[in-house]
Amino acid sequence: MPRVLAMSMLPDGAETQSDDWTIFFLNQTPFNTISPVLAEGSHGNKQDKRELLCVLNLVRTKKDKTLNRRVVHSSTYGAKVLALAICTRHPYIQIFKPFLLLALDDYFQDPSQDCLARLFDAVNSMDLSSAPRLTRYEKLVMRFSERKDIFAEKFSASITDQKHLHQQQISFDSSFTLGGSAVWVGDETDTSINRTDADGNLSRGSSSQVGSELGRKSVDASSSSSQAHGKESGQPTTVTHGHFDNQLRSAMTKDTHFYHTTVAYRDHQLPIKVPLSTFPEEVGDYSLISLIKVFASHQSVTGPQHPHLHTNGPQTHPIIILFNALITGKRIIFLGHKKPAGDVSSFVLAACALASGCGVVLRGFIERAFPYANLENRDEWENVPAYIAGVTNPIFETSRAWDLLFDISTGIVTVSKDIHIGYPLSSVPFIQPQALRSGTWKSEAPINNEDDGGRTSKETKIDGMGKLDYSADRNFIEDIRTAIEDHFGENLVRMRFTEYVLRFVRLASRYEEETTGTTKIGCPTSHFIEGGSEHPVQLGSGMFFNDEASCLRELNANAHRIQAWRATNSYRHCVTDFARQRASSAIQSIDVPYQVLRLKNSRNLPDAEVSSITRALTDNVKSYEQVIEFLADLVPFGGGGLVHLGFCLFHQRESVRVAAVELFNQLRTYPVGVLFLQTLNHFQRYAFVRQAHGRQQVGLLDGA
Repeated sequence: MPRVLAMSMLPDGAETQSDDWTIFFLNQTPFNTISPVLAEGSHGNKQDKRELLCVLNLVRTKKDKTLNRRVVHSSTYGAKVLALAICTRHPYIQIFKPFLLLALDDYFQDPSQDCLARLFDAVNSMDLSSAPRLTRYEKLVMRFSERKDIFAEKFSASITDQKHLHQQQISFDSSFTLGGSAVWVGDETDTSINRTDADGNLSRGSSSQVGSELGRKSVDASSSSSQAHGKESGQPTTVTHGHFDNQLRSAMTKDTHFYHTTVAYRDHQLPIKVPLSTFPEEVGDYSLISLIKVFASHQSVTGPQHPHLHTNGPQTHPIIILFNALITGKRIIFLGHKKPAGDVSSFVLAACALASGCGVVLRGFIERAFPYANLENRDEWENVPAYIAGVTNPIFETSRAWDLLFDISTGIVTVSKDIHIGYPLSSVPFIQPQALRSGTWKSEAPINNEDDGGRTSKETKIDGMGKLDYSADRNFIEDIRTAIEDHFGENLVRMRFTEYVLRFVRLASRYEEETTGTTKIGCPTSHFIEGGSEHPVQLGSGMFFNDEASCLRELNANAHRIQAWRATNSYRHCVTDFARQRASSAIQSIDVPYQVLRLKNSRNLPDAEVSSITRALTDNVKSYEQVIEFLADLVPFGGGGLVHLGFCLFHQRESVRVAAVELFNQLRTYPVGVLFLQTLNHFQRYAFVRQAHGRQQVGLLDGA
């Protein structure tokens, strides 16, 4: 094991780089499993799988004329190469970068155990006990919001009553609650998903709010900040402008997407920013934009085509090929000849995040990832099924022990000439028109075009030879490319890929249902049935299309990659996670994403269905947990937040308007709901205030 660590800490070509960062994992396979020096308990079963450990490693080369030239062959003079690493079970490894930089400087000057002891003490003195601990749905709401004060009330709660806060939070499996990654304050990243600032948001003190269950007797002009200290769980409490916690005000001067703290190391106070909305499949400071820019054209793809990979034939974009390869369990290598090992590590981590929907949707990629791999342990990691490895040695290009090779130096993607031998073509169920589930066809726009129905009819077509031309993926990548060219930030790109993977899983659920009669990864397909004297109202669920033809084309175009994905560990994790989420869901009786998409995309939605949807949402979105889950489903599928629901305030049917007002009043009882209500446009806000005030006057609201 010491030799494995040494080879991983000194990557190939380290002597040619002044500084290089590498990342690798321990406890993935038997060859890199370690026994903890400090045992956490003696009751554990030795046969249990070890917890995955992340290692951040800094390599530094210092030229030294006094050393023999042979120490470093590529240097004019001799050099001293040292590496220092920190191993942690937490995925937010960036938080340790400043420690390693200072500690390695110290070690060069004084190579003693005292340096290591100081580093150990400093790292373990970092106290994150006051950092807000968010549930899975709270993380989703936070990462999809550009508000700098989102969940500001939790910073106050974590300081004043952390124990009570833990009791109120929903209990999730560790796969959902493990913290994210952290960055040093000196390494600022763009947290805005738009180019412009908060012009679209209400300034503090300008929004009109409506009394509800809080017992207010009038419509006041309270601002978002005056609401922010309300309880996030249980019964909300009435607040006033004068009662505003100083600690909360201090927290709101900084971006609440991060927990800000400082750690002492010798004479330095190191500022640390810990992101609060990251997931276990997101390790390190990856960049999807960098990944997309390097692999930018389908013309750079060489090798044979395979149905698992080329969902759009020779026009399939390299990023889509990468996604397909990741979810279908192919062996992937990222090669960076003469590149820093840190570069290939970043590409591997970005690929894992991409396939998982930025950690939100799927998992099982980090457990088979080797961000930096070398010749020393080649036999071990090459035997890991569906490995994802980053290498700098060009010898791997000729080894052919891979299915796809992504060269980060040239942007060329090479598909192995033996891909069909390793993954022979197999027949997949071809869905026939008569086999489709009957029912009224409802529209769910493709994820790349949710805000524009113009492409829907052209999304998939058949050419003169009868071959499927599936262009949804191509349109999606084109939208991403345009966003990058228009200087949108990393957060927007991540959000779009989250939406893309969410829609893929919903599509796979529908395919699974059509071919097997049931689905384990999504809500079953059903259509709206208006209630009557003999049966209650039935809301729709699952995934629908404009018509039978578009459903057939999309399901059959994706059949190969869906079938291949269903044979992977990622799919099995998805089955487990979906069952767990459904069991612990605060909203049990309705498929919220489906209802949101119906309101957003359908142009001729029956009044009865609109009324049933708004009433169902009102009846099922009351508690804090329900509000958070609703908002988490609303953002990736609803696009404009509450805007599409806001149009219900102008509906011709009174029952729809009443339900919309009640729903918004229920959201308003929580600080996060207030922030989302501020995304309504001016007409919608005015309509909400006017109608709520009118209902309050006649005593129809609770507490009036």
